[in-house]
Parts: sequence; structure tokens; C-alpha cells
Amino acid sequence: MPAPRHTPKREFVKPLLGAFVCFLLFWIPQSVLVPAVQFFGGRLMGFTLGLLLAAAISTAFAMAIFESRPMTDLGLRWGPGNRRNLLIGLALGAVSAGLVVLAPVAFGMAHFTRAEHPDVSVLGDLFLPVMLACGAMAEELEFRGFIFQYLTRGWGPWAALLSTGVLFGLLHTGNPGSTLLSDVNTAFFGVLFGYAVLRTHDLWLPFGLHFAWNVTLPFGGTELSGLTIKVTGYELVWNSGDLWSGGKYGPEASVLTTAVIVLLFLAVWKAPLHRSWAWLLDEAEESPEAISLDSGEGQAHRRRKDRNPARPDGRVREGENLPAAFRETA
Repeated sequence: MPAPRHTPKREFVKPLLGAFVCFLLFWIPQSVLVPAVQFFGGRLMGFTLGLLLAAAISTAFAMAIFESRPMTDLGLRWGPGNRRNLLIGLALGAVSAGLVVLAPVAFGMAHFTRAEHPDVSVLGDLFLPVMLACGAMAEELEFRGFIFQYLTRGWGPWAALLSTGVLFGLLHTGNPGSTLLSDVNTAFFGVLFGYAVLRTHDLWLPFGLHFAWNVTLPFGGTELSGLTIKVTGYELVWNSGDLWSGGKYGPEASVLTTAVIVLLFLAVWKAPLHRSWAWLLDEAEESPEAISLDSGEGQAHRRRKDRNPARPDGRVREGENLPAAFRETA
């Protein structure tokens, strides 16, 4: 059981300082690691594996500096419940991305055609998911790991969700073909992934959502965040305007993705998820052993916290000021 921590009240400066240091520790190594990995393994590897290395370095150092805890205490523990969260995330991410691709085809808004001069291979098709997994984990570690969880403990969930969501959106504005709608949708994704962390207190659910979404779009023959990654001999050609297709950025800059994000919020809210444990989100008195959200133990746990919402040490619960759907995380 972790040793008790005492945080008498919410703070503003210390969480901001911690988030800034973590981001700085990410930005400096990635400026070296991305080009270095890119030199040896190509552009895709540089912007996925290179970013993952930088995110792991920054997260590990931030946890050591500010909390004297290992990086795994951010919700990276592994067990049967975490496996279930990951599988649910993978399923929701794949289905939602598939809906963005296949629904327009079903309604005649788009169609598949053979790609000109396709450069695809079996090895390439196997290599791409591995690299996209590195990229998704890098972003989850950096944005929903220490930064989000440290801000949640210090500022509360609303401020943490909104600030990290906006930051996530802003850092994608430089992608090819980005638009205002793509930036807004990316910020919404950042909030969604943060909400997934609050629901489960682990990083496996948001990672599953993020990774499955990123993999499904290229295999569906469309752009991923403005990047064209050809892994099949087919591509999706749109018969409708940019509002529906997303233009050069891809479906993530479309109203279809906006609608799907709303559906994903509802799905994450209602899914039978497993409650795990994270040092920065859970009470000091709680055991690291995970609590299932849909089990009798998990329901009893929530009722006990509802009867006594204020923590003995004065800290505010992460779900205290949230609507019912968000309070399910507490």
C-alpha cells in the first residue's frame, strides 16, 4: 500500500510547474531523438518510436522529480482488468473509425478505387501497426500520463481535461491540411482520452482507442491526421465536399468525426470497464489493487465515496464537480 500523501488544498502553481517541466523534458529529447531515429529508420519511425522514447524519458523523470514514484504508477499496471480495458478500447476505436470510412460509402458519399502506383507489401502492412502503436503510446504517456494526472490532482478534472485537450489540438495544427475543424476535433479527442483515464484510472483504455483509430483509417484507404499512408492497393475517393470528407487532412477534419466522438463519449461512459489504480488520481488510503466498475465491490466502493465526498486530508475528489457521467470515475 502506498504511503499516505498529504495535499491540504488545491494548488495552481505547482501543477502548472510540474506539467511545464514534463513537457520541457519531452520537447528537448524529442528534438534530438526524432531526427536521430528518422536518420536510421525513416520518417515514420522517427515520428513514432522517437516520440515514444522522448515521452518515456520525460514521464519517468517527472514522476521521479515531483512524486518519487515509478512511471508505472500512472496507470500502466497490467492485469486481467487492464487487458479488458485495452480490448474495449481497441474495439471502440476500430468500430468508430470504420464507421467514419464505411458509412459514407454506404450512403454514396464516397467510393473505393484502385490506388495509382501503390507501393505496398506484407512487411509494410505488419510494420505500420507497430509504429502507430509507438506513436499512440507516446501521445498517451505525454498528454494523459503525468501532465494530465498531475493537473487533475491539482486543478480538478474539468481544468485538466480542457487544458490538455486544447494543448493536444494545438500541437496538431502544423499537420498537412489542418483546418479549424480538424483542430477542434483533435482537441475533442484529447478530452475524450482524458475522460477515458478518469473512468478507468489507467492508460490502457485511451491507448486502445487511440491506436485502433489510427490503424483503421490508413487501412481504410484514407488520410490520418493529414498524412497519406498507403498500406493497401485501394484508396477512398469522396463524392462530397470537405465538410464531410475533411479535405486533405482526412476524415478527422469532418463533421462525421465530430459526431463519432460524441458517440465515443457515450460508449466510454456506459462500457463495463475495469477500475484500476493510479498514484496521482486515487486516495492515499486506497490499495493499488484494481476495483471493477461493474462489480459489487466497485459499486460499494462508489457508494462509500458518495457518502463521504471530502477526503480526510482535504483533497478534492476528481469527480466531485462533474456531472453524473463523470462522477462514475470516482
